[in-house]
Amino acid sequence: MMMVNKSKPQAYPQAGVASTCRSYEEYRLMFGLTETDLERMGPVLDVAGGASSFTAHLNAMGFPAVAVDPFYAGETEEVIAMARKEIEVSSAKLAAMSDIYDWSFYGSPGNHRAMRERSLELFAEDFRKTEARKRYYSASLPSLPFENDAFGLILCSHFLFLYADSFDREFHQAAIKELFRVLRPGGELRIYPLINLKWERYPFISDILRELKDLAQEEYLPTALPFTPVPSPLLRLVKSDF
Repeated sequence: MMMVNKSKPQAYPQAGVASTCRSYEEYRLMFGLTETDLERMGPVLDVAGGASSFTAHLNAMGFPAVAVDPFYAGETEEVIAMARKEIEVSSAKLAAMSDIYDWSFYGSPGNHRAMRERSLELFAEDFRKTEARKRYYSASLPSLPFENDAFGLILCSHFLFLYADSFDREFHQAAIKELFRVLRPGGELRIYPLINLKWERYPFISDILRELKDLAQEEYLPTALPFTPVPSPLLRLVKSDF
């Protein structure tokens, strides 16, 4: 089932920030990553990682990675239960709006939910481990509990720019500056998507990047994960190596 063309797709109904359960394969495709990239550019920071299995998967592969999200603040089983509830809620929304999405990767809403549930299983297994809180940090942008230049690759999936109605331009400016603080020179920040929940391109991206012109090189790349009603590129920012 493919996306139906509409002049103005229905906005996604969302109150607050969702904590989703994306898989390693989804991250790999939407951020254009290879195992060589991960080995070369690490350590990796997943910003607003939610209950995604990406960090667990990378550590199992031997790649150093951590995730940060205020979602991790609760008791272990409470966090897992909230993630399970989010799958139920988001799956119902997607099923009700299925005609506006591009299902060429997921195949169907049912397959999409099954992938989320499998990702949650992997996350939960890792999150229950004794040392888990050394990988999953409860913190919020624009203030992160990491040293300067700590990471070689930072990924931000479905948070920055997506919630433009909830977080203003000043927040985005401060958030990206903070991400650059913890990114080492020569490292990369990748952000996806660049549209909001009304499927409109975030209007201040150029202004924010203009302020970073002495700190970063920018590049817009295609993503290999089709889904959103309005396609979005991936933003790749490389921190200048002075």
